[in-house]
Amino acid sequence: MEKKVSVKVCLGTTCFVMGSANLQELIDMVPKKYGDKVDVSGVPCLGLCSIDWEFSKAPYVKVDDDVIKEATVEKVLKAIDDKLAAMK
Repeated sequence: MEKKVSVKVCLGTTCFVMGSANLQELIDMVPKKYGDKVDVSGVPCLGLCSIDWEFSKAPYVKVDDDVIKEATVEKVLKAIDDKLAAMK
C-alpha cells in the first residue's frame, strides 16, 4: 500500500481568525492536484497556539508530522511537494 501524505488544517478559533479560513480552499484544491496521494482534512483544533499563546504563529497546518506556522496555501503546497519528492 502506498503511503499518503497527511494534511491537517486547523480550523480552531484562533487559526480561523488568523487566516485558516483562506486555507479551506486546500480541502478542494489538494485532491484535484494530487489525487489520492494526499489526505487533507480540516480539524477542530491542533492545540498548537495554546503551547505559546503570546507568540502564536497561527494559522497552523500539519503536513505529516511537520508543523507549518503562519501557514499559507503556497507554504502548504510546497511542503506537500517536498514530502512527495522525498517518497520517490
